[in-house]
Amino acid sequence: MSFMAPGSVVWFEIGTADPKPVQDFYGPLLGWTFEVDTDSSVDGRTYTRIMAPGAPWPMGAIQQGDTGGEVINLSVLSADVHDDVDRLAKLGAQVLVPVTQVGEVTVFARLADPQGNTFSLFSRTTSADFTERAEATEEHMQQASFTPQPGSMAWFEIGTTDFEATTGFYEAAFGWRFEKDPTADGKPYYSVFTGGDWPAGGLYDHSGQAGGADYAMPCILVTDVPATTTAAVDSGAGIKRGPESNPDGLVFARLTDPHGNRFGLFSRPAHPQGA
Repeated sequence: MSFMAPGSVVWFEIGTADPKPVQDFYGPLLGWTFEVDTDSSVDGRTYTRIMAPGAPWPMGAIQQGDTGGEVINLSVLSADVHDDVDRLAKLGAQVLVPVTQVGEVTVFARLADPQGNTFSLFSRTTSADFTERAEATEEHMQQASFTPQPGSMAWFEIGTTDFEATTGFYEAAFGWRFEKDPTADGKPYYSVFTGGDWPAGGLYDHSGQAGGADYAMPCILVTDVPATTTAAVDSGAGIKRGPESNPDGLVFARLTDPHGNRFGLFSRPAHPQGA
């Protein structure tokens, strides 16, 4: 299945009144670079693409303007944004930004799930330039058995205080499947399958736990979680949990950036010696 299949989380956005502090925090920390998308920048407000180190295609964007404050949201590819907005509203989603045509670039809408987590829907672009670049990138990724590199969004995580409500919504909304993660060392953690053979994200069930929270956040692959966490804290981030590791060696941390937006860091388990 294509990594750009409808229902997949393939993008994230950082909403802000001022893009510069966002760039100043994430750029040095994760090696991100930024380029203004002139086609999507309107009314004097910039839409800035986020590039991971060495990536041929952006993975997200900084949206300046009326985004409901400082916020990070995941973005889901839609085959028909108009139909999906109507359908998801009937499932309990709140429409925050109605269906909007952005030139030739995309059709877009922003919603909140029943637990209040913001997410976006967007369609494949009809711009010839963007389409050619996206198709070339997708073909390269498939042929090269693409593996995400440090600095890229390679996972997402949803936290929930109502497991049944959250899983029920996303199952009905996008056909996502949830399976208990056997490597989570007994934690109530579930792998999220968005249509492929491998999980694309995770769900942490905070139901009944003191201090639990509802959130949806991008998770960034790094080579050294403790070192990156320390650097993030030195730059104004807060730690929600971690760094800690699973029995299989996966290391992770959950943080908030200087604006209070949640994001995750993780590194893959080391391969056994000689593997």
